Amino acid sequence: MTSRRHALIALACACAAGAVSPAWADTWPSRPLRMVVPFPAGSSPDLIARILTEKLAATLGQPVVVENRPGAGGNIGTGMVAKAAPDGYTLLFTINGPLVTAPSLSRNLSYDPFRQLAPVTLVATSPNVLVVDARLPVHDVREFVALAKSRAGALNYGSVGNGSAAHLAMEQLKAMAGIDLQHVPYPGFPQVTTAMVGGQIQAGFMVPAIAMPLVNAGKLRILAVTTTGRTAVLPSVPTVAESGYPGFEAISWQAVLAPAGTPPAIIDRLYRELVAIIGSADVREKMRAQYFVPAGTAPASLRQTMASEKVRWDKVIRAAGVQPE
Repeated sequence: MTSRRHALIALACACAAGAVSPAWADTWPSRPLRMVVPFPAGSSPDLIARILTEKLAATLGQPVVVENRPGAGGNIGTGMVAKAAPDGYTLLFTINGPLVTAPSLSRNLSYDPFRQLAPVTLVATSPNVLVVDARLPVHDVREFVALAKSRAGALNYGSVGNGSAAHLAMEQLKAMAGIDLQHVPYPGFPQVTTAMVGGQIQAGFMVPAIAMPLVNAGKLRILAVTTTGRTAVLPSVPTVAESGYPGFEAISWQAVLAPAGTPPAIIDRLYRELVAIIGSADVREKMRAQYFVPAGTAPASLRQTMASEKVRWDKVIRAAGVQPE
C-alpha cells in the first residue's frame, strides 16, 4: 500500500506540474536572463550576441546579460548551459563547432548537444574564406592547387587548432583536390594571420571579419568563399565549388539554444521574438557588416541543420584521420 500511495502521489505531482507549466510560462520572464557565449569578449559570436540581447531585453522587459565563458573551443560554456536549469533564464549563443564536431573530437565531452540542448533558432550564417599570403604566386583556387601539387608537402596552412572549422575545411579541400599541405595549429586567428603575413604559413581558411581587413590592405589574397553558391556578403568572390570542386562547403553559423526541458511555450516565445529581431533592418545591417547573412529558422530546422552537419563533418574527420583530444 505504501508503494502504491507513493506512486499515486508522484503521478499527482507530475500532473500538477504539467497543469501549471503553461501558466508559469505566461509569467515568464520575471527576472533577468543570461545569454552564455562560450567565446571571449570581442569575438564574432560575442559581437552578434550583444546585438541580439540589446533588442531581446527590450521586447521581454527584462535585462539579458551576456556572460562570456570561453575555453576548450567553446565546449566549457556550452556544457555549462547543457547542465543549467531548464527554466528559460539561461540561454546559449554559440557557433557550430561545439554542437556538431565536438562530440567526435573530444574524448571526454561533458555534454550531449542533441540530448541536453533545445534548439531555438539559427541566427546567421557566414562563409569562410580561403586566403593566402599575398606574395604567393597564385590568384585563384586552381593556381593554388597546382602550386601545392608542384611543391607537395612544402606549403603550410594555419588553423585555430586540431578539429577547428579552419582545419577541417582545409582537410576537406586536401582530400578533394589531392594535395599535401602541412597543418600548423595556433591558439587563435590573430596568431594565424601574423604567421601568414610573416611567411611562416602560406594559406588558411578563416572568417571574413578577420581576413578582409588584411585582404583590403594587400597583405593577404582571397581566393574563394566556402558556400555552395556565391554569397551576398562577398558577391564578387568565386566559390571553391565553382572553382573545380563541386559539393565543397564549409560555412560558419551561429545559433541560440536553451537547456533541454525548457518549456515549449518559452522556446516558442524566444523563437518568435528573435526572428523578429533578426528581421529588423538595423540588425540585418549590423550582421552584414560582420559578413553574416541573417537567418532566423524554426527550432526543428535548426535541429535538422545540426544533424546533417554532424553527419557531413564526421565523414571529413574520419577521412582525414583527425583524432579526438
